[in-house]
Amino acid sequence: MEPLNEWRDVSGHNLLGLMYSDMNKWMFPFQHYVHLSRLKIQTSPPSNPNITVKMFERSVQNSRFCFVENAKRQNFLEDPEYQTLLAWYDYTEKCLDISLDLIVYLRTSPQVVFDRMLKRGRAEESEVPLDYLQQVHESYEMWFNSQDVGCEVLTIDADKSIACVKDDLERYTYKVLGGNHTN
Repeated sequence: MEPLNEWRDVSGHNLLGLMYSDMNKWMFPFQHYVHLSRLKIQTSPPSNPNITVKMFERSVQNSRFCFVENAKRQNFLEDPEYQTLLAWYDYTEKCLDISLDLIVYLRTSPQVVFDRMLKRGRAEESEVPLDYLQQVHESYEMWFNSQDVGCEVLTIDADKSIACVKDDLERYTYKVLGGNHTN
């Protein structure tokens, strides 16, 4: 799960809501804080020492290669802000083990994401335009089609019903939980 409550209460400020209300003003502090919160999740030790697989909704890498790149392309980040986020990511990658073994990409069309967001009813997401979701989707597609992903990507069609997606995930459990990575 994403740390939404953390993003909604940064010393009393709803950084998620602020970012969606004015992306030009709030994208940089939001992405900076997202990097920190995802880094904490990604580098925290498991609560049970017998656990060998860590799963999280999104990664430091996806922030860098999807959301930060999209924000720069859409002019939500000035160049000094963009360069700061890149330097922060590069330093993190150099000094900490944030490597991924597998990415499970729940490929979902922007329209389906938009419809699910409306149904979910989060106040912060009520004004997110479909165009923004299309741009984020394109960022994912560009990243996963590049040579720089750094690990295997398992793509699942998430336009299907939640039950079908769950069935697909269960079918790939062996792969997700560290089994044979040849299929």
